[in-house]
Amino acid sequence: MIAYIEPYFLDNDADADADAAAGKSTDAVSESLNIKGTILFGRDAADIAGRDFGGMNCVKPLAVVKPVGPEDIAGAVKAALSSDKLTVVARGNGHSINGQAMAEGGLVVDMSSTAENHFEVGYLSGGSGTPFVDISGGALWENVLKRCVSEYSLVPRSWTDYLGLTVGGTLSNAGVSGQAFRYGPQTSNVTELDVVTGNGDVVTCSEMENSELFFSVLGGLGQFGIITRARVLLQPAPDMVRWIRVVYSSFDEFTQDAEWLVSHKDESSFDYVEGFVFVNGDDPVNGWPTVPLHPDHDFDPTRLPQSSGSVLYCLELGLHYKDSDSNSTVNKRVESLIGRLRFNEGLRFEVDLPYVDFLLRVKQSEKIAKENGTWETPHPWLNLFVSKRDIGEFNRTVFKELVKNGVNGPMLVYPLLRSRWDDRTSVVLPEGEIFYIVALLRFVPPYAKGSSVDKMVAQNQEIIHWCVKNEIDFKLYLPHYKSREEWVRHFGNRWSRFVDRKDMFDPKAILSPGQKIFNRCP
Repeated sequence: MIAYIEPYFLDNDADADADAAAGKSTDAVSESLNIKGTILFGRDAADIAGRDFGGMNCVKPLAVVKPVGPEDIAGAVKAALSSDKLTVVARGNGHSINGQAMAEGGLVVDMSSTAENHFEVGYLSGGSGTPFVDISGGALWENVLKRCVSEYSLVPRSWTDYLGLTVGGTLSNAGVSGQAFRYGPQTSNVTELDVVTGNGDVVTCSEMENSELFFSVLGGLGQFGIITRARVLLQPAPDMVRWIRVVYSSFDEFTQDAEWLVSHKDESSFDYVEGFVFVNGDDPVNGWPTVPLHPDHDFDPTRLPQSSGSVLYCLELGLHYKDSDSNSTVNKRVESLIGRLRFNEGLRFEVDLPYVDFLLRVKQSEKIAKENGTWETPHPWLNLFVSKRDIGEFNRTVFKELVKNGVNGPMLVYPLLRSRWDDRTSVVLPEGEIFYIVALLRFVPPYAKGSSVDKMVAQNQEIIHWCVKNEIDFKLYLPHYKSREEWVRHFGNRWSRFVDRKDMFDPKAILSPGQKIFNRCP
């Protein structure tokens, strides 16, 4: 079989005539691979999988496979196993930043074709009665949200900020948003997976069945298997959210209040806690105008103390409630919490909106970015986990100096609790119970030159190098490194476990070559 299809897979630099010949052979290749879905070659493949949201990498995949189900994905993996060079990567909605979901000269599995393969709500056995939903690894979280709410009045417990991402994509990293302090990341809210391993096996796994594979794949950066189905825990859906933002000039007070909110032992706190840094100025993209939640709200800088520095801090909070809750009841719950916070008086903003609209709040930003062209430009984003021990120093050097003029996009920073994460997954975290997620979500104006992107990437590297040099306890989230030494440092004492898992589930290093962790083994 592989001898027949190898010419198409290895002649990646062929001219248009060769591309056309490969295109004509699609049906024959599909039959040889025993794949029921569609295979695209040449320009069609490059149009789908040649770039990602980061926009800083451009590769030529040999082919894009649009599978019907897991058997097709296994077929692609087995074809690669029979080759000396082929690699395979799953592509969700293409939102990787540094080419992690790309495969130069390899097979890209377009998971969008499987999005509707699974959707079934049930209840866990064992008497807990906890509801769950079985969903496809290729399903978009925004569609999961809408269907769960409209058909069952249920919702997953943990989210990401942007929901135009696939289930398999976020579970292969972690999946973090403002609910993670209570429920943990999305990887802590899954009880069962169907996975296609790098050995070409289709396996059902859970904490009790094939547990090593289960925990390997969660946060495994696509290195051990491709998630085709996930069983995700649900809870009753609230109707409304009181969305609140409060402003701080003191980083110490900002972090102390945030840590107090996320450390409540019961559910008496807010249901959503995030935070961000913004420029102390009237810059419409980086400054004061980014804080108010409604066009009628005004940011009054005279409310700031004269001692305010180059940047300010905002806690973003959400309280869920039902339509049946009276306004006075909601107000009382809010004030019992917010009354203990030390934000700058007069710099509090709040609105009430439907729960689904709140979770889809980034959709409006996406719409604006598409209209002004910044959705299609490069996105040199940097995401890190930083320990509580070092977040103060990070603030003084990075927020108040290196990026004091902003990054032309959000600069998120808020605390998470290590006890909500499962150490058996492949995710690595800083030490300590409390650590912070930091996200510098840079957007590049359409008129910017390539040198602007290069400067942003260089600044990201400067931040990472500063962290390493000063022994900051940090881990990259959505990591991207280019050397084995850097990956070993990233995983620390978990590196040997990661390697052992690779040897077990993808010994030829076929999967996810874009991560640049392992080299393909002939």
